[in-house]
Amino acid sequence: MRVLGIDPGSVISGYGVVEQKGKHFSLIEYGVIEARKAGEPMPLRLKTIFTRVQAVIERSLPDEAAVESIFYAKNVASVIKLSHARGAAILAATMQGIPVAEYSPREVKRAVTGSGNASKEQVQYMVRGLLSIEETPDYYDKTDALAIALCHIIKAVSPVSRPRSWKQFIDANPERIVKSTRKTS
Repeated sequence: MRVLGIDPGSVISGYGVVEQKGKHFSLIEYGVIEARKAGEPMPLRLKTIFTRVQAVIERSLPDEAAVESIFYAKNVASVIKLSHARGAAILAATMQGIPVAEYSPREVKRAVTGSGNASKEQVQYMVRGLLSIEETPDYYDKTDALAIALCHIIKAVSPVSRPRSWKQFIDANPERIVKSTRKTS
């Protein structure tokens, strides 16, 4: 499975493409999309994000894509700009027929580091280790995008779905049920 991870931003968006072969992860490519030039209006920045994400897709041919979901911020204007950037990236993938999944920052951190409260440095450290990246990327957006791709792969391989009832658990796990040999009267 090859996954494009996108850490959207209205000024800088990180992207990373990761492939899983067996139990190993391979780094295909990663980088940033700088979508802000002096005085450039938002519609032109969105066009840049859209076209650059499409170019990454055409180069790397991912099977699926994953983006970070929006989190609450105090500045409403920033959330709106982030929403636009996410929309441009999601549209670029969708227009290429690529399914897109969304993960919260906490889910991504938990999948990659084991802790939903991990720092950016901890996420970067784990991503570099998992993908054998020797250099320290100059933007956290790059390793965040790679972490999003890794999260999607990890969740796709071992999805955590909890049964809603004992009957559902038994039906899904018959090999784990031990039948009693005790006779009841």
